[in-house]
Amino acid sequence: MLDGATPEPAAPAVLAVLVSGAGTILEAILAGGLDVRIVVSDRPCRGLEVARAAGIEAVLVDRRAFGGFGPGFDRWAYTEEVTGTLVRAGVDIVAMAGFGTVLDRPVHDRFPGRILNTHPALLPAFPGWHAVEDALAAGVAVTGTTVHLATLEMDAGPILAQQEVPVVPGDTVASLHERIKDVERTLYPETIRSFATRLAASGRDGRGSSPEVCTG
Repeated sequence: MLDGATPEPAAPAVLAVLVSGAGTILEAILAGGLDVRIVVSDRPCRGLEVARAAGIEAVLVDRRAFGGFGPGFDRWAYTEEVTGTLVRAGVDIVAMAGFGTVLDRPVHDRFPGRILNTHPALLPAFPGWHAVEDALAAGVAVTGTTVHLATLEMDAGPILAQQEVPVVPGDTVASLHERIKDVERTLYPETIRSFATRLAASGRDGRGSSPEVCTG
């Protein structure tokens, strides 16, 4: 770029969303105006219908074709299939939105530092699949939600954003989880947008390593 010239605007980062359920977080992402190119699911679910209704490519990469949900599941081969689907779609960022399959190394190698996840607790507290139950069992007064970068170690990647959610008397797993999801539906799209903006800018000015994108 010549001195004094106006920098070219950064191209918006293109997003893939991985879903397994009702697609309410996907709906929030779409309502936030983010550029979602493809939605991928590991099982038939409403999230795919949400994508199709929005005119977005919806792809089912069904676990049942890779051994299903038991000990015979071929996680590596499944991950390679999902990764190939994302690469062919030309996406820059992968956002997991209630995705029920832990993916293996191939997707992390292909999208290093560009896979986002949301977790229903204030990490590092209560990692794992039963975060809401664990928070209630521990008797904490406050829990919340975390947006973080996904890594091979579950729920251990760099934290991008967090927001607290109080635990109120009489809370059940269902009631507490629903209040957490209410917060997620705002925090997650905002965090994805901020991350995508930094990623696009880093590509324009020649930086672009994952640590720079994460720390802004």
